[in-house]
Amino acid sequence: MRSILPRLRGFCERLEPWSYLLLRVAFGLMLMTHGLPKMLGRSHGSMADPMAGSVHLIGNVLHLPAAPAIGWFVALLEGVGGLMLAAGLLTRLVAPMVVVQMLVICWLLAPTFPWIDRGFEYPLMLFFTALLIAARGGGRASVDAWLARRA
Repeated sequence: MRSILPRLRGFCERLEPWSYLLLRVAFGLMLMTHGLPKMLGRSHGSMADPMAGSVHLIGNVLHLPAAPAIGWFVALLEGVGGLMLAAGLLTRLVAPMVVVQMLVICWLLAPTFPWIDRGFEYPLMLFFTALLIAARGGGRASVDAWLARRA
């Protein structure tokens, strides 16, 4: 494939094997920053108690039963699941759950599209990133690949 900027071709070819690894690790670590404050009872950005905010949203806005249990599931998915995605462990199990979570968040925020109004561009991009990870799996540099080589 010919490059538009031929001088960048070598750089891009060297970067390509690392790009998916970097994307997966960055995505997982970023996801962790949303789950850990919930699990540890710490403030997160403008939210003094993100777990209480999540439970309120799940119970009072979505009207789902067992809001505290679902809140803990979301916190574990983001915190522990984020770490698992960063490491590339059970990626094809964890990533589809994140896909569903991001779709729900997009649906909830759909009336306010622009991110300046707390819109859904950010979770929409996370949806597509999680979808890519679900489709590709952990990749060559992952715990999943290491376990497959050992088996």
